[in-house]
Amino acid sequence: MSLTSILSAEAIENAVKNCQAPDTFDYKKFFQHCGLSQKSSQQVKEVFCILDEDKSGSIEEAELKFFLQRFSPEARTLTEKEIKSLLAAGDKDADGTIGLDEFQTMVLS
Repeated sequence: MSLTSILSAEAIENAVKNCQAPDTFDYKKFFQHCGLSQKSSQQVKEVFCILDEDKSGSIEEAELKFFLQRFSPEARTLTEKEIKSLLAAGDKDADGTIGLDEFQTMVLS
């Protein structure tokens, strides 16, 4: 499964374009621009499974670095500041990762 089977390629491109400069990534705006925040919880789960590259059941810091590149291979990597901010926003149980429930809460709230 690919992200473009859930989100339009154009929406992904626009969302990535809006955060090309370092330290401009805002997960709420990104999820809105790419259309993910308007998807069903099942579709958000499917996206989570794609982002969870090692299939561990959670998205770790190392996977967050390449978050944008999962949406578009030519996108930049997230900065350390952006990674820490994204992790802080999503990691509600303080285990150092973002689990499926935490991801769905981030995307759909």
